[in-house]
Amino acid sequence: QVQLVESGGGLVQAGGSLRLSCAASGRTFSSWTMGWFRQSPGKEREFVAAIRWSDGNTYYADSVKGRFTISRSNAKNTVYLQMNSLKPEDTAVYYCAASHRNYYSAYGPDQVDYWGQGTQLTVSS
Repeated sequence: QVQLVESGGGLVQAGGSLRLSCAASGRTFSSWTMGWFRQSPGKEREFVAAIRWSDGNTYYADSVKGRFTISRSNAKNTVYLQMNSLKPEDTAVYYCAASHRNYYSAYGPDQVDYWGQGTQLTVSS
């Protein structure tokens, strides 16, 4: 019922910035959380950031606090991830995620109801 489409990935030098977008289509709900996960080859898919749609409250992984900002556009039904001061270790496939719940902390991949197809971010040194 819900489709998520990411865009905005690419190649950027260390210290640079990039913004990812995720547009949701189909039936959506006000009481849901949208966020971003990332995964590198051979590693587990890890939580990056999330935003509660109802009130806009956000939560970040420690590794990206102060560098990444998640935001939303209700009119466009879109979530964004602004990434600043990028590091090579940020290199990963970034996945948009949606859950039909209000979360108040970081959550795991098994709690995600819908996934985007992923967009590659590569940070060069």
